[in-house]
Amino acid sequence: MSDIIQPIKGTRDFYPQEMAVRSWLYNNIRQVSESFGYQEYEGPFLESIQLYAAKSGEELVKEQSFVFEDRSGDLVTLRPELTPTLVRMVAQRQFELVYPLRWWSFGPFWRYERPQKGRGREFFQWNIDLVGLANPEGDAELAAIAASFFKSVGLTPEDVVLQVNNRRLVDSQMTTLKIPLEKRPDVLRLIDRREKMNAEDWRAYAGDIGLDDRQFDGVEGMLEDQDLWRDFEELERFFAAVEALGVSEYVRFAPDVIRGLDYYTGTVFEAQGTKDIVKRAILGGGRYDNLMADVGGEPLPGVGFAMGDMVITLILEGFGLLPAGLDSSPAPVLVTVFDQELLLASFSLAAELRGAGIKVVCYPEGDKLGKQFKYADRIGAKIALILGPEERAANQVAVKDLFARDQQNVPRSELAQFVRRMLESQAAS
Repeated sequence: MSDIIQPIKGTRDFYPQEMAVRSWLYNNIRQVSESFGYQEYEGPFLESIQLYAAKSGEELVKEQSFVFEDRSGDLVTLRPELTPTLVRMVAQRQFELVYPLRWWSFGPFWRYERPQKGRGREFFQWNIDLVGLANPEGDAELAAIAASFFKSVGLTPEDVVLQVNNRRLVDSQMTTLKIPLEKRPDVLRLIDRREKMNAEDWRAYAGDIGLDDRQFDGVEGMLEDQDLWRDFEELERFFAAVEALGVSEYVRFAPDVIRGLDYYTGTVFEAQGTKDIVKRAILGGGRYDNLMADVGGEPLPGVGFAMGDMVITLILEGFGLLPAGLDSSPAPVLVTVFDQELLLASFSLAAELRGAGIKVVCYPEGDKLGKQFKYADRIGAKIALILGPEERAANQVAVKDLFARDQQNVPRSELAQFVRRMLESQAAS
Protein backbone atom coordinates (compact mmCIF):
# COMPACT_ATOMS: atom_id res chain seq x y z
CA MET A 1 0.00 0.00 0.00
CA SER A 2 2.88 2.39 0.70
CA ASP A 3 3.79 2.30 -3.01
CA ILE A 4 0.35 3.50 -4.13
CA ILE A 5 0.32 7.15 -5.19
CA GLN A 6 -1.95 9.02 -2.76
CA PRO A 7 -4.63 11.55 -3.74
CA ILE A 8 -3.79 15.24 -3.48
CA LYS A 9 -4.32 16.60 0.03
CA GLY A 10 -7.78 18.06 0.51
CA THR A 11 -9.41 16.09 -2.33
CA ARG A 12 -11.78 13.12 -2.11
CA ASP A 13 -12.34 9.87 -3.96
CA PHE A 14 -15.99 9.17 -4.73
CA TYR A 15 -16.46 5.41 -4.77
CA PRO A 16 -19.95 4.33 -5.94
CA GLN A 17 -21.47 4.49 -2.44
CA GLU A 18 -20.12 8.03 -1.86
CA MET A 19 -21.21 8.97 -5.36
CA ALA A 20 -24.73 7.75 -4.57
CA VAL A 21 -24.86 10.20 -1.64
CA ARG A 22 -23.64 13.05 -3.84
CA SER A 23 -26.19 12.19 -6.51
CA TRP A 24 -28.97 12.06 -3.90
CA LEU A 25 -27.92 15.51 -2.67
CA TYR A 26 -27.82 16.85 -6.23
CA ASN A 27 -31.30 15.48 -6.95
CA ASN A 28 -32.73 17.21 -3.86
CA ILE A 29 -31.05 20.46 -4.88
CA ARG A 30 -32.42 20.16 -8.39
CA GLN A 31 -35.94 19.46 -7.17
CA VAL A 32 -36.01 22.43 -4.79
CA SER A 33 -34.38 24.82 -7.27
CA GLU A 34 -36.76 23.91 -10.07
CA SER A 35 -39.80 24.11 -7.76
CA PHE A 36 -39.10 27.86 -7.54
CA GLY A 37 -38.64 28.19 -11.32
CA TYR A 38 -34.83 28.32 -11.41
CA GLN A 39 -32.87 27.08 -14.45
CA GLU A 40 -29.66 25.07 -14.29
CA TYR A 41 -26.51 26.56 -15.83
CA GLU A 42 -22.74 26.06 -15.64
CA GLY A 43 -19.58 28.09 -16.22
CA PRO A 44 -15.95 27.17 -16.93
CA PHE A 45 -13.74 25.66 -14.25
CA LEU A 46 -10.88 27.99 -15.26
CA GLU A 47 -11.15 31.79 -15.05
CA SER A 48 -8.83 34.78 -15.26
CA ILE A 49 -7.66 35.84 -11.79
CA GLN A 50 -8.70 39.38 -12.75
CA LEU A 51 -12.33 38.31 -12.46
CA TYR A 52 -11.90 37.79 -8.70
CA ALA A 53 -9.31 40.48 -7.99
CA ALA A 54 -11.81 43.34 -8.25
CA LYS A 55 -14.37 42.35 -5.63
CA SER A 56 -13.87 38.96 -3.98
CA GLY A 57 -11.34 40.19 -1.41
CA GLU A 58 -7.60 39.87 -1.02
CA GLU A 59 -7.70 36.74 1.12
CA LEU A 60 -9.60 34.77 -1.53
CA VAL A 61 -7.38 35.95 -4.37
CA LYS A 62 -3.94 35.94 -2.74
CA GLU A 63 -4.21 33.09 -0.24
CA GLN A 64 -7.04 30.71 -1.20
CA SER A 65 -7.04 30.51 -5.00
CA PHE A 66 -5.11 27.98 -7.07
CA VAL A 67 -3.40 30.44 -9.44
CA PHE A 68 -0.96 29.54 -12.18
CA GLU A 69 0.49 31.04 -15.34
CA ASP A 70 -0.64 29.50 -18.61
CA ARG A 71 1.63 29.11 -21.64
CA SER A 72 0.76 32.57 -22.91
CA GLY A 73 1.80 34.14 -19.61
CA ASP A 74 -1.72 34.96 -18.36
CA LEU A 75 -2.66 34.26 -14.75
CA VAL A 76 -5.60 31.86 -14.50
CA THR A 77 -7.23 30.14 -11.54
CA LEU A 78 -9.34 27.12 -10.76
CA ARG A 79 -12.61 28.77 -9.79
CA PRO A 80 -12.91 29.35 -6.01
CA GLU A 81 -16.53 30.54 -6.26
CA LEU A 82 -19.18 31.08 -8.96
CA THR A 83 -20.78 34.50 -8.42
CA PRO A 84 -18.14 36.41 -10.47
CA THR A 85 -18.56 33.86 -13.29
CA LEU A 86 -22.32 34.32 -13.14
CA VAL A 87 -22.15 38.09 -13.46
CA ARG A 88 -19.59 37.82 -16.27
CA MET A 89 -21.91 35.46 -18.16
CA VAL A 90 -24.91 37.74 -17.60
CA ALA A 91 -22.92 40.84 -18.62
CA GLN A 92 -21.93 39.17 -21.90
CA ARG A 93 -25.61 38.73 -22.88
CA GLN A 94 -27.16 41.33 -20.64
CA PHE A 95 -29.60 42.69 -23.22
CA GLU A 96 -30.66 39.27 -24.54
CA LEU A 97 -31.74 37.67 -21.26
CA VAL A 98 -35.17 37.78 -19.62
CA TYR A 99 -35.33 39.31 -16.13
CA PRO A 100 -35.61 38.58 -13.34
CA LEU A 101 -33.12 35.82 -14.04
CA ARG A 102 -33.32 32.69 -11.87
CA TRP A 103 -30.30 30.38 -12.26
CA TRP A 104 -28.76 27.56 -10.23
CA SER A 105 -25.72 25.29 -10.53
CA PHE A 106 -23.99 22.41 -8.71
CA GLY A 107 -20.36 21.79 -9.56
CA PRO A 108 -16.74 21.55 -8.38
CA PHE A 109 -14.66 24.37 -6.84
CA TRP A 110 -11.15 24.70 -5.47
CA ARG A 111 -9.61 26.70 -2.61
CA TYR A 112 -6.11 26.41 -1.21
CA GLU A 113 -7.06 26.01 2.45
CA ARG A 114 -5.95 23.88 5.35
CA PRO A 115 -8.12 20.75 5.08
CA GLN A 116 -10.24 20.10 8.17
CA LYS A 117 -13.66 18.80 9.12
CA GLY A 118 -16.15 20.21 6.63
CA ARG A 119 -13.50 21.94 4.54
CA GLY A 120 -11.43 20.61 1.65
CA ARG A 121 -9.39 22.02 -1.20
CA GLU A 122 -11.76 20.53 -3.76
CA PHE A 123 -15.51 20.53 -3.06
CA PHE A 124 -18.88 20.62 -4.76
CA GLN A 125 -21.17 23.59 -4.28
CA TRP A 126 -24.77 24.59 -4.91
CA ASN A 127 -25.05 28.14 -6.25
CA ILE A 128 -28.42 29.79 -6.76
CA ASP A 129 -29.06 33.42 -7.77
CA LEU A 130 -31.89 35.81 -8.57
CA VAL A 131 -30.66 38.59 -10.89
CA GLY A 132 -32.53 41.73 -11.93
CA LEU A 133 -34.71 42.26 -8.86
CA ALA A 134 -33.68 44.89 -6.29
CA ASN A 135 -36.26 44.48 -3.53
CA PRO A 136 -36.26 42.69 -0.14
CA GLU A 137 -38.92 40.28 -1.39
CA GLY A 138 -36.33 38.83 -3.78
CA ASP A 139 -33.98 38.31 -0.84
CA ALA A 140 -36.81 36.53 0.98
CA GLU A 141 -37.29 34.18 -1.97
CA LEU A 142 -33.69 32.99 -1.61
CA ALA A 143 -34.25 32.47 2.11
CA ALA A 144 -37.36 30.44 1.30
CA ILE A 145 -35.38 28.28 -1.14
CA ALA A 146 -32.79 27.53 1.54
CA ALA A 147 -35.51 26.68 4.07
CA SER A 148 -37.33 24.51 1.53
CA PHE A 149 -34.16 22.55 0.94
CA PHE A 150 -33.74 22.00 4.67
CA LYS A 151 -37.31 20.71 4.81
CA SER A 152 -36.73 18.40 1.85
CA VAL A 153 -33.81 16.63 3.55
CA GLY A 154 -35.50 16.44 6.96
CA LEU A 155 -33.77 19.30 8.80
CA THR A 156 -36.19 21.09 11.14
CA PRO A 157 -36.01 24.63 12.60
CA GLU A 158 -34.67 22.98 15.74
CA ASP A 159 -31.78 21.57 13.68
CA VAL A 160 -30.77 24.57 11.58
CA VAL A 161 -31.42 28.33 11.55
CA LEU A 162 -30.97 30.89 8.76
CA GLN A 163 -29.38 34.01 10.28
CA VAL A 164 -30.02 37.31 8.46
CA ASN A 165 -28.55 40.82 8.60
CA ASN A 166 -28.22 43.77 6.22
CA ARG A 167 -25.02 45.56 5.24
CA ARG A 168 -26.89 48.86 4.73
CA LEU A 169 -28.27 48.63 8.27
CA VAL A 170 -24.75 48.09 9.60
CA ASP A 171 -23.50 51.00 7.49
CA SER A 172 -26.18 53.30 8.90
CA GLN A 173 -25.10 52.34 12.42
CA MET A 174 -21.47 53.12 11.55
CA THR A 175 -22.59 56.53 10.30
CA THR A 176 -24.28 57.16 13.66
CA LEU A 177 -21.03 56.15 15.38
CA LYS A 178 -19.10 58.56 13.10
CA ILE A 179 -16.86 55.81 11.75
CA PRO A 180 -15.16 57.16 8.59
CA LEU A 181 -15.89 55.48 5.26
CA GLU A 182 -12.31 54.36 4.81
CA LYS A 183 -12.41 52.44 8.12
CA ARG A 184 -15.67 50.62 7.46
CA PRO A 185 -14.22 47.63 5.58
CA ASP A 186 -11.93 47.09 8.58
CA VAL A 187 -14.92 47.24 10.93
CA LEU A 188 -16.75 44.65 8.84
CA ARG A 189 -13.72 42.38 9.18
CA LEU A 190 -13.69 43.09 12.92
CA ILE A 191 -17.32 41.96 13.19
CA ASP A 192 -16.70 38.92 11.00
CA ARG A 193 -13.86 37.81 13.30
CA ARG A 194 -15.75 38.22 16.56
CA GLU A 195 -16.46 34.51 17.03
CA LYS A 196 -12.93 33.57 16.00
CA MET A 197 -11.13 35.62 18.70
CA ASN A 198 -11.29 35.91 22.48
CA ALA A 199 -12.80 39.12 23.91
CA GLU A 200 -9.46 40.68 24.86
CA ASP A 201 -7.85 40.10 21.47
CA TRP A 202 -10.98 41.28 19.70
CA ARG A 203 -10.98 44.58 21.59
CA ALA A 204 -7.26 44.99 20.91
CA TYR A 205 -7.91 44.40 17.20
CA ALA A 206 -10.55 47.14 17.29
CA GLY A 207 -7.93 49.51 18.65
CA ASP A 208 -5.49 48.46 15.96
CA ILE A 209 -7.93 49.48 13.22
CA GLY A 210 -8.49 52.87 14.87
CA LEU A 211 -11.76 52.59 16.80
CA ASP A 212 -12.00 54.66 19.98
CA ASP A 213 -13.76 53.34 23.09
CA ARG A 214 -17.07 55.00 22.25
CA GLN A 215 -17.08 53.55 18.74
CA PHE A 216 -16.08 50.12 19.99
CA ASP A 217 -18.85 50.13 22.61
CA GLY A 218 -21.29 51.22 19.90
CA VAL A 219 -20.27 48.38 17.60
CA GLU A 220 -20.50 45.89 20.45
CA GLY A 221 -23.94 47.21 21.43
CA MET A 222 -25.13 46.92 17.84
CA LEU A 223 -24.13 43.25 17.77
CA GLU A 224 -26.21 42.55 20.90
CA ASP A 225 -29.39 44.34 19.74
CA GLN A 226 -31.78 41.65 18.46
CA ASP A 227 -34.49 44.26 17.69
CA LEU A 228 -32.26 46.50 15.58
CA TRP A 229 -34.00 45.43 12.37
CA ARG A 230 -37.48 46.59 13.43
CA ASP A 231 -36.96 50.20 12.36
CA PHE A 232 -35.21 49.29 9.11
CA GLU A 233 -37.63 49.08 6.18
CA GLU A 234 -35.68 46.57 4.07
CA LEU A 235 -35.60 44.01 6.84
CA GLU A 236 -39.21 44.70 7.88
CA ARG A 237 -40.29 43.89 4.31
CA PHE A 238 -37.92 40.92 4.18
CA PHE A 239 -39.35 39.28 7.31
CA ALA A 240 -42.93 40.00 6.17
CA ALA A 241 -42.20 38.20 2.87
CA VAL A 242 -40.53 35.31 4.70
CA GLU A 243 -43.72 34.97 6.79
CA ALA A 244 -45.87 34.96 3.64
CA LEU A 245 -43.64 32.29 2.06
CA GLY A 246 -44.23 30.04 5.06
CA VAL A 247 -40.65 29.61 6.28
CA SER A 248 -40.38 32.13 9.12
CA GLU A 249 -39.67 29.38 11.66
CA TYR A 250 -36.28 28.84 9.98
CA VAL A 251 -35.23 32.51 9.82
CA ARG A 252 -34.08 34.99 12.45
CA PHE A 253 -32.25 38.32 12.64
CA ALA A 254 -28.57 38.08 13.59
CA PRO A 255 -26.78 41.46 13.87
CA ASP A 256 -23.35 39.81 13.96
CA VAL A 257 -23.70 38.14 10.53
CA ILE A 258 -21.66 40.14 8.01
CA ARG A 259 -20.21 37.64 5.48
CA GLY A 260 -16.60 38.15 4.50
CA LEU A 261 -16.77 38.88 0.77
CA ASP A 262 -16.44 42.52 -0.19
CA TYR A 263 -19.13 42.58 -2.89
CA TYR A 264 -22.21 42.25 -0.64
CA THR A 265 -24.29 45.44 -0.51
CA GLY A 266 -27.52 44.68 1.37
CA THR A 267 -29.10 41.58 2.89
CA VAL A 268 -26.61 38.93 4.01
CA PHE A 269 -27.42 35.53 5.51
CA GLU A 270 -25.91 32.26 6.56
CA ALA A 271 -27.31 29.01 7.94
CA GLN A 272 -25.92 27.37 11.05
CA GLY A 273 -26.63 24.02 12.63
CA THR A 274 -27.92 24.15 16.19
CA LYS A 275 -25.77 21.21 17.30
CA ASP A 276 -21.99 21.23 17.49
CA ILE A 277 -21.53 18.82 14.57
CA VAL A 278 -19.30 21.09 12.51
CA LYS A 279 -18.30 24.68 13.28
CA ARG A 280 -18.89 26.14 9.84
CA ALA A 281 -21.79 27.82 8.08
CA ILE A 282 -23.94 25.38 6.12
CA LEU A 283 -24.63 27.99 3.45
CA GLY A 284 -24.12 31.71 3.00
CA GLY A 285 -24.95 34.51 0.63
CA GLY A 286 -26.49 37.90 0.16
CA ARG A 287 -27.26 40.83 -2.10
CA TYR A 288 -24.66 42.14 -4.56
CA ASP A 289 -26.00 45.16 -6.44
CA ASN A 290 -22.72 46.54 -7.83
CA LEU A 291 -20.91 43.47 -9.08
CA MET A 292 -22.30 43.49 -12.63
CA ALA A 293 -20.76 46.88 -13.37
CA ASP A 294 -17.43 45.69 -11.98
CA VAL A 295 -17.07 43.14 -14.81
CA GLY A 296 -17.99 45.61 -17.55
CA GLY A 297 -21.78 45.29 -17.64
CA GLU A 298 -24.54 47.76 -16.93
CA PRO A 299 -25.68 48.03 -13.27
CA LEU A 300 -27.95 45.11 -12.41
CA PRO A 301 -28.97 43.92 -8.94
CA GLY A 302 -28.58 40.34 -7.74
CA VAL A 303 -28.94 38.12 -4.70
CA GLY A 304 -27.85 34.55 -4.14
CA PHE A 305 -26.26 31.96 -1.89
CA ALA A 306 -23.89 29.01 -2.05
CA MET A 307 -23.82 25.73 -0.12
CA GLY A 308 -20.89 23.30 -0.12
CA ASP A 309 -21.50 19.55 -0.16
CA MET A 310 -19.03 18.72 2.63
CA VAL A 311 -20.69 20.63 5.49
CA ILE A 312 -24.27 19.71 4.60
CA THR A 313 -23.30 16.03 4.30
CA LEU A 314 -21.69 16.12 7.76
CA ILE A 315 -24.78 17.86 9.19
CA LEU A 316 -27.16 15.32 7.66
CA GLU A 317 -24.97 12.46 8.83
CA GLY A 318 -24.85 13.94 12.35
CA PHE A 319 -28.63 14.14 12.52
CA GLY A 320 -29.03 10.65 11.03
CA LEU A 321 -30.73 12.04 7.93
CA LEU A 322 -28.60 10.52 5.16
CA PRO A 323 -30.85 7.91 3.53
CA ALA A 324 -29.87 4.34 4.29
CA GLY A 325 -29.30 1.87 1.49
CA LEU A 326 -28.85 4.33 -1.37
CA ASP A 327 -28.69 2.29 -4.56
CA SER A 328 -25.13 2.21 -5.89
CA SER A 329 -25.77 -0.95 -7.91
CA PRO A 330 -24.66 -0.65 -11.55
CA ALA A 331 -27.90 -2.31 -12.72
CA PRO A 332 -30.80 -4.30 -11.23
CA VAL A 333 -30.54 -7.12 -13.78
CA LEU A 334 -27.66 -9.52 -14.48
CA VAL A 335 -27.68 -11.57 -17.65
CA THR A 336 -25.66 -14.70 -16.94
CA VAL A 337 -23.55 -16.56 -19.50
CA PHE A 338 -24.39 -20.26 -19.45
CA ASP A 339 -21.22 -21.26 -21.28
CA GLN A 340 -18.77 -19.76 -23.73
CA GLU A 341 -20.77 -20.95 -26.74
CA LEU A 342 -23.78 -18.90 -25.57
CA LEU A 343 -21.74 -15.76 -24.74
CA LEU A 344 -22.88 -13.80 -27.80
CA ALA A 345 -26.47 -14.95 -27.33
CA SER A 346 -26.37 -13.54 -23.80
CA PHE A 347 -24.90 -10.28 -25.14
CA SER A 348 -27.79 -10.10 -27.59
CA LEU A 349 -30.32 -10.70 -24.80
CA ALA A 350 -28.76 -7.91 -22.73
CA ALA A 351 -28.89 -5.52 -25.69
CA GLU A 352 -32.54 -6.41 -26.25
CA LEU A 353 -33.44 -5.47 -22.66
CA ARG A 354 -31.41 -2.26 -22.81
CA GLY A 355 -33.37 -1.34 -25.91
CA ALA A 356 -36.51 -1.71 -23.81
CA GLY A 357 -35.12 0.77 -21.27
CA ILE A 358 -33.93 -1.69 -18.61
CA LYS A 359 -30.48 -1.36 -17.00
CA VAL A 360 -28.53 -4.57 -17.49
CA VAL A 361 -25.10 -5.97 -16.62
CA CYS A 362 -23.94 -8.94 -18.64
CA TYR A 363 -21.42 -11.34 -17.12
CA PRO A 364 -18.28 -11.19 -19.30
CA GLU A 365 -17.63 -14.92 -19.79
CA GLY A 366 -19.00 -18.41 -19.37
CA ASP A 367 -18.56 -19.58 -15.77
CA LYS A 368 -20.30 -21.57 -13.04
CA LEU A 369 -23.78 -20.16 -12.46
CA GLY A 370 -23.26 -20.25 -8.69
CA LYS A 371 -20.29 -17.93 -9.07
CA GLN A 372 -22.33 -15.61 -11.29
CA PHE A 373 -25.18 -15.50 -8.77
CA LYS A 374 -22.71 -14.53 -6.03
CA TYR A 375 -21.43 -11.76 -8.30
CA ALA A 376 -25.03 -10.57 -8.79
CA ASP A 377 -25.50 -10.38 -5.01
CA ARG A 378 -22.29 -8.42 -4.55
CA ILE A 379 -23.19 -5.77 -7.13
CA GLY A 380 -26.72 -5.41 -5.76
CA ALA A 381 -28.59 -6.92 -8.73
CA LYS A 382 -32.17 -7.99 -8.01
CA ILE A 383 -32.79 -10.35 -10.93
CA ALA A 384 -30.60 -12.85 -12.78
CA LEU A 385 -31.48 -14.12 -16.26
CA ILE A 386 -30.33 -17.49 -17.58
CA LEU A 387 -30.27 -18.34 -21.27
CA GLY A 388 -29.19 -21.98 -21.46
CA PRO A 389 -29.50 -24.43 -24.37
CA GLU A 390 -32.97 -25.59 -23.28
CA GLU A 391 -34.29 -22.07 -22.77
CA ARG A 392 -32.86 -20.94 -26.08
CA ALA A 393 -34.48 -23.90 -27.92
CA ALA A 394 -37.86 -23.08 -26.34
CA ASN A 395 -37.42 -19.34 -27.02
CA GLN A 396 -37.63 -18.69 -23.28
CA VAL A 397 -35.47 -17.16 -20.56
CA ALA A 398 -35.18 -18.36 -16.95
CA VAL A 399 -35.82 -15.46 -14.55
CA LYS A 400 -34.37 -15.82 -11.04
CA ASP A 401 -35.60 -13.51 -8.26
CA LEU A 402 -32.46 -12.99 -6.18
CA PHE A 403 -34.50 -11.81 -3.18
CA ALA A 404 -37.14 -14.54 -3.07
CA ARG A 405 -34.72 -17.15 -4.49
CA ASP A 406 -37.36 -18.54 -6.85
CA GLN A 407 -37.12 -19.03 -10.60
CA GLN A 408 -39.49 -19.35 -13.55
CA ASN A 409 -39.31 -19.55 -17.33
CA VAL A 410 -40.76 -16.64 -19.32
CA PRO A 411 -41.35 -16.43 -23.09
CA ARG A 412 -38.72 -14.19 -24.60
CA SER A 413 -41.36 -12.04 -26.29
CA GLU A 414 -42.79 -11.20 -22.86
CA LEU A 415 -39.48 -10.90 -21.01
CA ALA A 416 -39.01 -7.11 -20.94
CA GLN A 417 -42.52 -6.48 -19.67
CA PHE A 418 -42.21 -9.28 -17.08
CA VAL A 419 -38.87 -7.99 -15.77
CA ARG A 420 -40.17 -4.43 -15.54
CA ARG A 421 -43.21 -5.54 -13.51
CA MET A 422 -40.98 -7.65 -11.27
CA LEU A 423 -38.66 -4.70 -10.54
CA GLU A 424 -41.64 -2.45 -9.77
CA SER A 425 -43.01 -5.08 -7.38
CA GLN A 426 -39.65 -5.41 -5.62
CA ALA A 427 -39.35 -1.63 -5.26
CA ALA A 428 -42.82 -1.41 -3.72
CA SER A 429 -42.20 -4.19 -1.18
